[in-house]
Amino acid sequence: MRKPVQKTQRIAFLRSVEIRRADPYIQRCVRDLARLGIESCLFHTHGTADDGDFPGTRRRLDPAVTPAELAREVADWGADAAVSISLPCENALRDATVKELLDARGIPTVMTPLASALALCDKWETKQLLLRAGLDNPRGVKADSDLLAGRGVRVPAYADALREAAAGIGYPLLSKPLWDSTSMGIRALPDAAALDAYLADPPEASAVIEECVTGALCSVDIVGEPGAYRVLPLCWTGTAGPEPVFTFADLRWCGPRPQADADFEPVAAKLVALCEDLKVQGSVNVDMIYTGSRYVVLEINPRIGGATTLSCAASGTNTFTALADMARGAYTPAAVRRTGWAIEFLSPERLPESVRAELRDGLALVSAHELVIDDTSHGDIVVFTLAEGDEQQTVKQLEELHRTTGWPRQEILDKTRALLTP
Repeated sequence: MRKPVQKTQRIAFLRSVEIRRADPYIQRCVRDLARLGIESCLFHTHGTADDGDFPGTRRRLDPAVTPAELAREVADWGADAAVSISLPCENALRDATVKELLDARGIPTVMTPLASALALCDKWETKQLLLRAGLDNPRGVKADSDLLAGRGVRVPAYADALREAAAGIGYPLLSKPLWDSTSMGIRALPDAAALDAYLADPPEASAVIEECVTGALCSVDIVGEPGAYRVLPLCWTGTAGPEPVFTFADLRWCGPRPQADADFEPVAAKLVALCEDLKVQGSVNVDMIYTGSRYVVLEINPRIGGATTLSCAASGTNTFTALADMARGAYTPAAVRRTGWAIEFLSPERLPESVRAELRDGLALVSAHELVIDDTSHGDIVVFTLAEGDEQQTVKQLEELHRTTGWPRQEILDKTRALLTP
């Protein structure tokens, strides 16, 4: 366990994407800290934020800020400790570098150590870690972009070697950039002809070419520090297949799935052991595919996940509070269990205020805010919860809302009905 931070009065939160994606849990965390006499400051590089988004001090920085500049900003503000809540992985790596700089200044920073963050940001390095930990991972081969393009050392047989390796794995295959963590840049390779076309015009970035595993996409957040990790509930995020899909394209949910939960227990134990080996501090997000008999781990992201709000809502916990507790030296391990259902979906249309009011009155609305990715709006992301036993009542409420307002869309209503009342 880390030594307590003495007289913690100021905690800096490092953020890249819109802070609204942390709604409502970051606000609760900051208000709780204020009641303890601790001031919070958000150092963010993207999006806007007001008192409703972050009820503390806020500093907007240039997205091109360097780790040294960010560390200096935090130190000049007078932080006693710092917490990384950035995503995706390129920003998590920035914060892991900031951690090195701030730790050296005597400002403890809650973030996975740089060496481990570097390995987890690289899909090929992550694959080796997973194999050594005894976790299932898609069979694959690394495709080096420099060798394919003839840059540097010439290896004339390299493309043929990749063809033979791919044939040994078997089609269909997927090509995934080594350093992308948002499902962007994934390319389907259904057969040998597709691989030939790929090798003839390879991407500029190195990639992993791996088997295409089909099943249910899911993710889990593991929060804590060496000797004290919490495994949050599994979140189900879509279906994995031969074609990549937008991360928020499907209904995302956390709820009862007894056999899948039981099958995950030994996997969770191995993931925690790996976190111990890597000295993870803060949060990691693990993406997996459940085939109905086994969990295939796709990647481990050294940061909070895109489904963090969902897992917090389903378990009645607050990841951001746990991170702040680590910064204060007040973190204690505790078992985390799912307490009910949490459902999340993307509404392409912005929610009318009348619908928001009905959601607040009729459903246990957790969050409804605009989803902005790379400066592009995708509509509103909505999260609500319900208790086990309230499934039919909730479906009826949504059906009535759809009848009177047209919201949610029929597709979302049908998927929710199928999930809650199969």
